[in-house]
Amino acid sequence: MTPAMPRLKRRIVPSALSASFAYLARDVKLIESAGAQSVQIDVMDGHFVPNITVGPVVIQSLRKETAIFLDTHLMIENPLDFIAAFAKAGSNLLTAHWEACSDPLVVIREIKKLGVKAGMAIRPKTPADVLFPLLKELDYALVMTVEPGFGGQAFMPEMLDKVRILRQRIDEARLSCELQVDGGINRQTAGLAAQAGATSLVAGSAVFGAPDPVLAFRDLQKLVDLPAVGQVQ
Repeated sequence: MTPAMPRLKRRIVPSALSASFAYLARDVKLIESAGAQSVQIDVMDGHFVPNITVGPVVIQSLRKETAIFLDTHLMIENPLDFIAAFAKAGSNLLTAHWEACSDPLVVIREIKKLGVKAGMAIRPKTPADVLFPLLKELDYALVMTVEPGFGGQAFMPEMLDKVRILRQRIDEARLSCELQVDGGINRQTAGLAAQAGATSLVAGSAVFGAPDPVLAFRDLQKLVDLPAVGQVQ
């Protein structure tokens, strides 16, 4: 009998896009003290998405202040040209966008050569099946539940069908790929995304925009903790 894949624990991943950039290290340390195991850093270039955020130097500075898992989401054109710099800066995971890659598989393999985990994201208009050929090599598959570019947007419930499709595909193939959702995750939507099969849920304004980010993070984590997502037995 083929052994079952281990169960994947659901995790809330706070997004630093909604933190204070003037006190980024402070805010990341605060959320780490609350029990967060990772934090997402959104990298935007003003071309792939209509916003500009941070580059490798910010990640390098943040890495000096914390050992937390840095989940770097590259919302940029030509990610292959920049992955080495972001890996060297201290990223633990680099997630590129399928729409920005001329050859997504090449990007995934180049990321892994750099010794970090590889993710691939899809925008709301991109069908889930474009990720099917990549799942065996991916550490993370990311379904955007808002249009990438700005925090605080409303969750798009129709994206849950993509999450369900990818969950089924990952489970049937007995893969250990994490299934991440990003956008509009809050107390009302976190449970929906978890039930659809997400194991990594990115929350920005619902955490750092709350009066008490520590309490907000812990409350969201409790919402998705049980039962854990299981793969095909």
